[in-house]
Amino acid sequence: MTSILVAVDYIERVRAQWAERLPEVDTSPADVGARVRRIAALLEAEVSDDLAARDVTRAELDVLTALRRSGRPLRAGEVTTMTGSPGASITKRLDRLERAGLVGRAVHERDKRGVLVALTAEGEALVDELFPRQVEHERAALVDLSEAERAELGRLLAVVLRRLDPKDY
Repeated sequence: MTSILVAVDYIERVRAQWAERLPEVDTSPADVGARVRRIAALLEAEVSDDLAARDVTRAELDVLTALRRSGRPLRAGEVTTMTGSPGASITKRLDRLERAGLVGRAVHERDKRGVLVALTAEGEALVDELFPRQVEHERAALVDLSEAERAELGRLLAVVLRRLDPKDY
């Protein structure tokens, strides 16, 4: 008798366990939702070594990359919107990033109440070092998909994301 081994991933095992405990609950959405969360967590774990070596948290990198890709100084409120983080959290992150010499703050020329945040040269260099590494981790995770499959997966995930996050950034 020939046995065929079928690869079962973590989510399939979890769904099988739930089917035994709560068979009336349809866990099929976990095929996507739980896998997206697990993939994100595994990618974050890979990137965390790069971040720890540079003494930057993931949330702080999100602030730095928002500033870098904008190409201009931003108000703290814009950083809050772009990162989806609460304002108080952004203030704490900006304080730490400023102490580390990665961002600078300046009073807005026209509106003296407003403060603009900009990357320093050191902050820009850090983003230019870390962001490509993050992209490479993501590329490596997708290596078993063809270009067409990656495009389709991205398109489908965008549909879900627009439903959950309808903001126009």
